[in-house]
Amino acid sequence: MENNMLDDQDFLVASISQLSISSNSSQPVVARFRPEWLQFDLDSDSNNLVRFELRNSKLFKLGPSQSVCVSEASEVNKEKNYSRGITIQFINEEESRAFHCAFEQRKKDVTVQGSFLPNGTVLSKSKFEDKIEASSAKMYFHYYGQLLHQQNMMQDYVRTGTYYAAVMENRADFVDRVVVDVGAGTGILSLFAAQAGAKHVYAVEASDMAGYAHKLVAGNPLLSQKITVVKGKVEEVELPEKADILISEPMGTLLINERMLESYIIARDRFLIPNGKMFPGLGRIHMAPFSDEYLYTEIANKVGYYYCSRCCKCPTGKTRDGYLILFLISTQALFWQQQNYYGVNLTPLHSAAFQGYFSQPVVDAFDPRLLVALAVSHEINFMSSKEEELYEIDIPLRFIASVGTRIHGLACWFDVLFDGSSTVQRWLTTAPGAPTTHWYQLRCVLSQPIYVMPGQEITGRLRMVAHKAQSYTLELILSAKMWGPGAEQGGILQTSSGKFDLKEPYYRMSQPQAYPMAQEQTPQQLLQTQDLQTLSQDEGSDLLQ
Repeated sequence: MENNMLDDQDFLVASISQLSISSNSSQPVVARFRPEWLQFDLDSDSNNLVRFELRNSKLFKLGPSQSVCVSEASEVNKEKNYSRGITIQFINEEESRAFHCAFEQRKKDVTVQGSFLPNGTVLSKSKFEDKIEASSAKMYFHYYGQLLHQQNMMQDYVRTGTYYAAVMENRADFVDRVVVDVGAGTGILSLFAAQAGAKHVYAVEASDMAGYAHKLVAGNPLLSQKITVVKGKVEEVELPEKADILISEPMGTLLINERMLESYIIARDRFLIPNGKMFPGLGRIHMAPFSDEYLYTEIANKVGYYYCSRCCKCPTGKTRDGYLILFLISTQALFWQQQNYYGVNLTPLHSAAFQGYFSQPVVDAFDPRLLVALAVSHEINFMSSKEEELYEIDIPLRFIASVGTRIHGLACWFDVLFDGSSTVQRWLTTAPGAPTTHWYQLRCVLSQPIYVMPGQEITGRLRMVAHKAQSYTLELILSAKMWGPGAEQGGILQTSSGKFDLKEPYYRMSQPQAYPMAQEQTPQQLLQTQDLQTLSQDEGSDLLQ
């Protein structure tokens, strides 16, 4: 295909050869895009042409400057037209890329069932649309298209300052390099990269914030010549060149919420050169059991009960499982216990309401002294992880209780690493006790706490399953193993489990309260990461059972 185009959608192809058509052609031909067709004029005779219906056609790359266009069978003439194709020879890779871009755009225009990336990867619809509900995506891009929410993130000085420091400390990685900013938002990270000496930065943003990013970039003329704002999803847009570095802020609550990590990895596979760098390049999710009577009572108060921690038997003589006592504790809690609410008995919904309140993971900043064991961690390497590995994350848990207490659930936080050529490893952490970020921390509160003694082993599993609302369902199970004589036999004394929707958190933005330090332990001791020993298959089966 020569560099000059005959019009917006006409290309002069150097040569083609037909796979299932009688004749071959080595002379230049015109490739024309029509509303629903891709048409090849084999010579000046307008009758000697080959047509491919865009809706049923696929385009694959065979090499840097060679592609194949294949037409699927049509329902009308299936026997005759089961499959046919044309190999297309381009003059250079740049012209090949332009043709693929035009092909992809045309397929979108006719609302096709599939679109295809230049490297030949087949995508159903687009990768994003195939796995995310349209309603969720609309709300997501609307939210991030507002300057108010972008301001909230930019004013998180831990977040923004860490990114700025990571870029400036690694100027050598950015000087004269091509950078792609994935989910650029206002373009602030693109501007950081340009300040560090990047050759060119492509700021890819799918929401309406792309328009604001363009204005912000244009308002910084010393940097604007180095930055191109591209509106679109990274799963769909085409860029004119590969990137030496990807930079992005793809982290949501618990690192994985909003599922932007998957887009970050797709951008890596599409745009990053081999051995290119990613800022950040690594993420870790940290988990530890916690005890918080205040939080547990607050949640239980909403529906009517909490578990008494003082004794095993209440004055009425009622017990539950020999350990836990149920008490009615407030007038607010009476709501779902009413048997005559305007003549309606509400009690059939009490159980569902109780579980519903506990299905919300709690987002707030908490005192690290609430942790009752050393944390374990799960690592996600953005440089090497596959997108599919994020669809379901299964983490075995094992802790040793540092105090005797009631465990109310699992606390979680994350950090990410910016590892460039500098000798400084820059971490962005959301740990309890560290300066608070807009991510805060997250806690999964169990409706049935478990009792532990100092030195007692706690086992369990956290399973995180992605869903189409751009978030995850969390399934948590914690068990207290046998303690004292006979502990080597490994019996389970108590087990508690819960299911949580990361899409529907309970934002509890009270300030962390001061709690007395148990057995003179420091927050640093509790935050240390244990060596995570993976449970054997038999142990895991027993646990889940």
